[in-house]
Amino acid sequence: MRYTLLITTLLLFGALVDCHAQLTPAGHWPLTADARDISGNDRHGRIENIEFTGTNGAVFNGNNSKVTIANPSALFQGNFSINVDIHTADELTDVIGDILSCFSPRTRQGLNFSIMNYAGITNAQSNWRNIHFGITDCHQTSQWEDCGRPGNNMYVRSLTVFDGALYASTWEPEEGGRGHVYRYAGGQKWLDAGSPDPSNCISTLAVYAGQLYAGSELYSGGGSSLPLSPNQNHGGVVYRYEGGKKWTSMGKVADVRSVSGLAVYNGKLYAGTGSTGAWRDTPRHRGMYRFDGPGRWTDCGCPGQRIVHLGVHNNKLYGLSYDDGGFFEYLGGTNWKQLGPIPETTQAYAMIVYQGKTQVATWPTGSVYELAGPQQWIHRGRLGEEKEVMGLSVYNGSFYAGTLPLANVYRYDGNSQWTNTGQLDKTPDVKYRRAWSMAVYDGKLFCGVLPSGHVHSLSVGQNVTYDKALSAGWHNLTVTRAQSGGIKLYVDGKHIATSNHNSLNDEIGDLSTGTPLYVGYGQHDYFNGKIRDLRIYTDVLNDLQIRRLSK
Repeated sequence: MRYTLLITTLLLFGALVDCHAQLTPAGHWPLTADARDISGNDRHGRIENIEFTGTNGAVFNGNNSKVTIANPSALFQGNFSINVDIHTADELTDVIGDILSCFSPRTRQGLNFSIMNYAGITNAQSNWRNIHFGITDCHQTSQWEDCGRPGNNMYVRSLTVFDGALYASTWEPEEGGRGHVYRYAGGQKWLDAGSPDPSNCISTLAVYAGQLYAGSELYSGGGSSLPLSPNQNHGGVVYRYEGGKKWTSMGKVADVRSVSGLAVYNGKLYAGTGSTGAWRDTPRHRGMYRFDGPGRWTDCGCPGQRIVHLGVHNNKLYGLSYDDGGFFEYLGGTNWKQLGPIPETTQAYAMIVYQGKTQVATWPTGSVYELAGPQQWIHRGRLGEEKEVMGLSVYNGSFYAGTLPLANVYRYDGNSQWTNTGQLDKTPDVKYRRAWSMAVYDGKLFCGVLPSGHVHSLSVGQNVTYDKALSAGWHNLTVTRAQSGGIKLYVDGKHIATSNHNSLNDEIGDLSTGTPLYVGYGQHDYFNGKIRDLRIYTDVLNDLQIRRLSK
């Protein structure tokens, strides 16, 4: 009798599990030969510039490939789940871009699913292969939060996400001060991750080959109308982080005082060196160098104007200059191509890819310009009455930019219109305040400022991020949205993150936007890689169902 009861119970349990496992998708696109929906709901997609490889998925070229699915609103009116396989290459010459997006920039409503590869965020490569998923209905009035001051710094030069944590590099100009790197520990707490160089500034951070790298600089303070630092030790050295407070020198980059930008391109780490000139005032010492191993830096030339910050987009490595609005494409060897000058610009400070286009921050008109071709630039507007645009980022579908002299952060609302989201530094009796560095971490946008040296964060809607570098190759990604419980992110069947759920975010309702669902395109960029087996459910998948789909 007990044996029969046990068998009956196991059979009932198995039937229940099978029932849950057989949840039917409301849309299912295998993407093996076309963009047809095989769920039976006829949400077929329209293809643009996609190569199909059978079970190896659809190839998205990162430049103009996408699938457009009309009238998707019924998919996102309440609870939903998205499950998809993606493939990315190991050595990248482009950003990775958006997996999918259903978002209205005009109303700031909808959802965004992307992999962030952000280089040229002033000095830093702020995000490297980090996943972001977010939803918003634009009804929230979000406020910036003070996340504290790392050490005794006056200038947060870089913010970079590495191995699940947010790191900040700093300028600390006081007598005996040295530039530091700090790791964020939540709230307003920062942990010292070391001071590898005797100079007063650790200027730049980037993730390369699975490790964190940092460059040093002698920063005077005069460029920010602040007193000169008594620490006059030259920088110009790149270091590799070994954990704790330990760093290993990768050697001095030629006769320079500064390593002003780091970026990874085609499997190599590159350094810009032009922000504070050189020991020898010759053009070749103000350009870019390639890292070829500890102590080995190869001269990549200088186009006659300083190469300071570095960016990557559409198979091109870019150099941004502080001279005459210079913006250059690297052609290999020691050769460069002039794409500027940027109109009404003396200095180019940062770049980001927004809606598939390269956007550049400039001085002295406080404007953003979009690259449309060699010597072709589109003015995307001036940010208030500001003089300089610096930190840039794309976060939950919107484009953000920090400014000088007031350290405001503006949001782009289209048609050359910008909205001020808040002033992050209100230090009295100074000429300049900078909203300089940005990174997306823990579902939030972070910004570091001068001269208070604080870091601030902004949360818009509900967001989840994978704050480690997603490895190359195939991965199964799942996001779930429960109206009563926020959103969750899974990587290869493993739960990674749950959105911060508070009274502000609870107000998010219907995500219908009146816009198409794009696969392989969104508010950041066209996807660079392969996508297959996209499924969307109008219910919340449980952990067991997600694990089964990930196999």
